[in-house]
Amino acid sequence: MKDLIQKIKKFEPPKEKRFLHTLYDGFFTFLFTPNHVTSDVPGVHIRDRMDLKRTMVMVVLALQLCYLFGTYNIGHQHFLAIGEHTAFLDAIHLKIAYGLIKILPIFIVAHVVGLGIEFYYAARKGHPIEEGYLVTGALIPLIMPPDIPLWILAVSIVFAVVIGKEAFGGTGMNVVNIALLTRLFVFFAYPTTISGDQCWVAGIDYSGAQAVTETYGWAHHAFDWLFNGLGLSTFGDGGIAVTDAFTGATPLALATKGWAEVTAVYSPAEMFWGTIPGSVGETSKPLIILGLLMLLATGIASWRIVIGGILGAVFMTLVLNAWEFDVYMQIPWYYHFYMGSFWFAIAFMATDPVTASGTNVGKWIYGFSIGVLGILIRVMNLAYPEGWMLAIIFMNVFAPLIDYFVVQGNIKRRAKRTAVAA
Repeated sequence: MKDLIQKIKKFEPPKEKRFLHTLYDGFFTFLFTPNHVTSDVPGVHIRDRMDLKRTMVMVVLALQLCYLFGTYNIGHQHFLAIGEHTAFLDAIHLKIAYGLIKILPIFIVAHVVGLGIEFYYAARKGHPIEEGYLVTGALIPLIMPPDIPLWILAVSIVFAVVIGKEAFGGTGMNVVNIALLTRLFVFFAYPTTISGDQCWVAGIDYSGAQAVTETYGWAHHAFDWLFNGLGLSTFGDGGIAVTDAFTGATPLALATKGWAEVTAVYSPAEMFWGTIPGSVGETSKPLIILGLLMLLATGIASWRIVIGGILGAVFMTLVLNAWEFDVYMQIPWYYHFYMGSFWFAIAFMATDPVTASGTNVGKWIYGFSIGVLGILIRVMNLAYPEGWMLAIIFMNVFAPLIDYFVVQGNIKRRAKRTAVAA
C-alpha cells in the first residue's frame, strides 16, 4: 500500500495550480487516511480514530438501507398505480430497474453540483476539500420526490450550499442543515413539484383527462432487451391508464379528514413498513430506525435529541387530543409515528452535530422543541401537512441561543456555590 501511495504522490499537481491541487488532494484524502497524527509526547493531546471523514462515512453507511428500499419502492408504487405487478414482490427486476432509472440521475446531480461548488470554494480559499458534503449529498436524494425535475434540484442545491454553507465559512460553520435548506428552497420556489397528490408516484402523466404512464424511454428499453433475453416480463411502451383505485395522496394528506380516511387507503402495516407513496427514503420506519441505532451506537447521533423529539411529539399530540377541535386533532399520538417523515427527520436531520445544540441540557430542549413544533405545524397548518422540515430549521437557528442560556445558567449556579463556600 505504501508503494501505491508513493506512486500516486508523484502525480500531485503543484500548489500554484489551485484547482488541480485541491481536486487531487480531495480524492487522495478520500482514498487514504491523512498522515496528520497527534504527538507521542505525553500531554493534553486527544487521540481518536473517528475523524471527520470516518464520521461522514458512518452516516452515509447508515443511510444505505433507506436507499435500497427507496429505490425498490419507487418502482413498486409506479406499477401499483397502473394496476400491474401489484404484489410487493411481483416483477422484482422491473421495480428495481425502474427505481434505479429514477434515483441515479437525482443522486448524480446532487453530488456533481454540490461537490463542484465545494471544489471551487476550496480552490479559491486555498484549503483542502472537506468531507461535510458527503452526508448532505447522500441525504438530498432521499428527501426528494422521485420525479423531481433535475434542473430544479440543481438550482436548489446551488442556493443551499452557497447561501447556507459557503457564505458562513464552509463545513462546520453552517447555521442550518444544508439538505433541509435544499428541500425548503424547492418547497417555496417550486411548490407543485414537492407537495400535493401528483408528485409522489413516479412516471405518471396527469395532463390528460385520465392519468396514464409516461412513455418509457431508452433506458427502460435497454432493460427490456436484457429482460426479454432472460424470458422475464418487460416494461413495454408505456401509456397505460392508471387504475381507478389509485390515489397519489399520502397518509398525511388523508389524515386531515381523520384516521379513518387514512386506513381506508393504507393499512398501518403498509405505513410502518413503508410501501406507500412519499419521498424516496422516508417511508420505511424499521430501516430508518436501524440506521438510527447504528448512529447511536457509534456516538454520532445524540440519544438526548432523539428521546427529546419523541417526548415533544407525544406531548404536543396529547395536548391537541385534549382540545379535539377537529378530526385531525383526535388522531392518537402513536398513529402520528406511522405517518410522515418523523423518524427520518429525527434520526438524520435533527441529530446533525453542526446545527444542533451542543450542551447536554440544550439537546433535551432542542429535541423536545422540534417534536412540539413538528406536530403543531403538521396538525394546525393544513396547507403544509408535514412540519419536521420547518421545525428543525427553526430550531437550528435557535440552537446557539439555547446553548448560550444553558452555559450562562451553569456559570451562575457555580458562581453561587463558590460564593456560599467562601
